[in-house]
Amino acid sequence: MIKKPFLALAGKRRANSSFSKKLVAFCLGLSLVGCANLSAQALFSHYSAALQQPHALVARGEYQQALEQLPDSPDGEILDGMEKGRLALLAGDLEQSKAALEQAELAAKAEQDKAIIRLSKGVDQIGALVTNDNMLTYMPPDYELGFLHLYLMLNYLKENNLQGALVEARRANQVQERAKRLRDSELQNASNTATQNGIDDNVGAVLAKYPPAGKLLGSVQNGYLFYLSALLYEAEGNLNGAFIDYNRALAVEPDNAYIADAAMRVAFRQGRRDELRLLEKKYGQYQRPDRSKGQLVVLNEQGVVNARDFWRLPLWLSDSRGYLEAHTVSLPYYRSYTAAPQKSFSVDGQTVKPVQLANVNGMAQNALSEAMPAMAVRQILRVVAKNEMRKSLTEKDDSGIGNLVVNIFNVLSEQPDTRSWQTLPESTGVYSGFYSSGQHTVNADGQSINVTIESGKTTLVWLSRQGGHVVHWQGILGGI
Repeated sequence: MIKKPFLALAGKRRANSSFSKKLVAFCLGLSLVGCANLSAQALFSHYSAALQQPHALVARGEYQQALEQLPDSPDGEILDGMEKGRLALLAGDLEQSKAALEQAELAAKAEQDKAIIRLSKGVDQIGALVTNDNMLTYMPPDYELGFLHLYLMLNYLKENNLQGALVEARRANQVQERAKRLRDSELQNASNTATQNGIDDNVGAVLAKYPPAGKLLGSVQNGYLFYLSALLYEAEGNLNGAFIDYNRALAVEPDNAYIADAAMRVAFRQGRRDELRLLEKKYGQYQRPDRSKGQLVVLNEQGVVNARDFWRLPLWLSDSRGYLEAHTVSLPYYRSYTAAPQKSFSVDGQTVKPVQLANVNGMAQNALSEAMPAMAVRQILRVVAKNEMRKSLTEKDDSGIGNLVVNIFNVLSEQPDTRSWQTLPESTGVYSGFYSSGQHTVNADGQSINVTIESGKTTLVWLSRQGGHVVHWQGILGGI
């Protein structure tokens, strides 16, 4: 005959077992709430880990292999389209590149259209509050949107479609401005949330680990995009547009003599005497080019942008009972945000060196610094929510199994948001000069490129250089 105490103990064990099973189901179910882009990679890993091999391959110049090694939709249509579009361009597949970039553009626009609602109370945030930021739909920072349209511009230029490229130039300015407004709204929302939840000091401690945002204009605005847009406006004969964008590029990279020379050339052609005088005061007297010659412009991309790394930072918080508890938060960061000097090449055997248009590493770091206040607020609130959830769910679990299950789930699901466009170049630069009409040779990293110069016109050469490999394209633009 079984005594009642043993029956009670067995019942208690069954109750604990039942509770633990429900707890496991609860944790898994919780991760599914409102997460439109759920994947095991997003929940229990992070983007830089998934892109490690393709990132290394493109750094070695193995573009086709990098394209083939891209994970299937590692983070939805936006990042997937941008990564594929860039790699397909480098691999020489123009059709795939354009299709992938256009897919990313449409997805990004749709996400921007929903951003206001998401900032106030989006369903994605519900799931992210108990899992991680990777469950949020990715919204590219404005510098990535600029590059998205820049590479669409290059695709159109490869098709000899100047008007299509100019449409993308105008769109690039519009989408970047829209992204900036949305980012400002998100920052204000994050500030209000931090104040309402009494975590301003905690957020401040996290932000102290990061460089301040917006320190240099070159980290905020894209001189590469401005210069290429200006060059295309000039080719079209839109000298007003060209002068504006050359000056915007010059504001970003004020020591770039090639941009200054282009700005002075357009000022001279338009009869902008006051503007030309100011430019000459800073950059020297303008030398009008020989009309029998043509202009060679070489856009030089090199290296691969840094991937986000992550660290775990200590965090002290008071729980609902007023007890001080030690926690850690997982946040992304960049090991460095400098760029190597622009690599030289030769024109007709004479060594020349491009001058920087954009430090993409610096732009990536600045975008992260701008996103960090909102990211830190979400991360701290997530730590609080997970801790309270653990305590609430394990109060009646005498076995300790529930506590173990929740702790394991919390640790595994607390992944840093390392998402960014990781196949972009590390930096870009420009060289320009005037040469006699006819055939000339550009040599970069041992590869010779024959170029044609026509009197009074601009020959544009685009280079992308990674791991000793060179991808190139050339075309002749309009008059100068």
